[in-house]
Amino acid sequence: MSLADCAPLFLLLLLHLAFARPLFPLPSKTKNEEKKPIQTFRPYNIAHRGSNGEIPEETAAAYLRAIEEGADFIESDILASKDGALICFHDVTLDDTTDVARRKEFANRRRTYEVEWFNVTGWFVVDFTLEELKTLKVKQRYSFRDQQYNGMFSIITFEEFISIALDADRTVGIYPEIKDPVFINKHVKWADGKKFEDKFVDTLLKYGYKGQYMSENWLKQPLFIQSFAPTSIVHVSDLIDSPKVFLIDGITVRTQDTNQSYWEITSDDYLAYISKYVVGLGPWKDTIVPASGNYLMPPSDLVARAHAHNLQVHPYTYRNENQFLHFNFQQDPYTEYDFWINTVGVDGLFTDFTGTLHRYQELTSPHPKDETANSLLVKISQMISAYEGL
Repeated sequence: MSLADCAPLFLLLLLHLAFARPLFPLPSKTKNEEKKPIQTFRPYNIAHRGSNGEIPEETAAAYLRAIEEGADFIESDILASKDGALICFHDVTLDDTTDVARRKEFANRRRTYEVEWFNVTGWFVVDFTLEELKTLKVKQRYSFRDQQYNGMFSIITFEEFISIALDADRTVGIYPEIKDPVFINKHVKWADGKKFEDKFVDTLLKYGYKGQYMSENWLKQPLFIQSFAPTSIVHVSDLIDSPKVFLIDGITVRTQDTNQSYWEITSDDYLAYISKYVVGLGPWKDTIVPASGNYLMPPSDLVARAHAHNLQVHPYTYRNENQFLHFNFQQDPYTEYDFWINTVGVDGLFTDFTGTLHRYQELTSPHPKDETANSLLVKISQMISAYEGL
């Protein structure tokens, strides 16, 4: 994608810089109109940190691009600044995806803190005010991805992220994560005595997010709240009835708040417990189908057991590049999506390349009203392949 492909987007950003106004108006100031509803008949296309395979992650441009490419949900990690502002940023340190290391005025901000049981050194978001964070420029995380947008975009707030979704010309869901709540609550304090999780929910309620999964309110403003911390999920369950998803890390990683192992939190007893608070699980995909020598091994029974507890499964993260595709998929992301949707049977997918997943789903499972000759040919081919395999 070149700069010319995003002319309207860049014009909007340049106008923002020229006039020093908020990039996105408050949703309450936009007109209330009927929008195309979110699709619910096929697995959800979840834009992981926006369309960050193309544009630096968690930026306004990455989210706008994801919406343009057909995302059902835009996903973000929510952290807090030194002065308590909620921001969209993945790491608790700024080192890997901003220019902070080049900023001489911040050289003395480098610290070492304990994060999720380990000592980490770097420039931490909790040591910067929102005004200071806004001066930093975001860059691509991976060197093998397009670098042309490095330094063009700034960190955005949770409210700006919400505005992007609500101001879209169709219904777009949001999928924010309560990120590293143990760390944030230790280092950031609010004058009203509230916790990070409280501020997170307050922001959602401010913009009208409410309602259980598939309720009328949810369909108007779709939302999944996600977290790796079970105590945070339980806490916010008393504050908001919107659906929640329990994230699950690798098999060697313990929960940051309850210090439980992977095996404990994926046991049937625990799934029965957590299903009182969540509608789904968000596991790392390599824990569902492990790999050895970059070849897939037999899948675990986690998806089947989750479904038995009436829990959806939204694995992460799907990426187009060869270094992320197991050899079984012949360097073809469509083949990977086919495997996870039609063989494993997942209910949503976190992807860095929203457009690729959207094109695959439009070919293989379009809305009945939008079915094309090409999609019919794909279905016929699939039926022939299934018949030949008998």
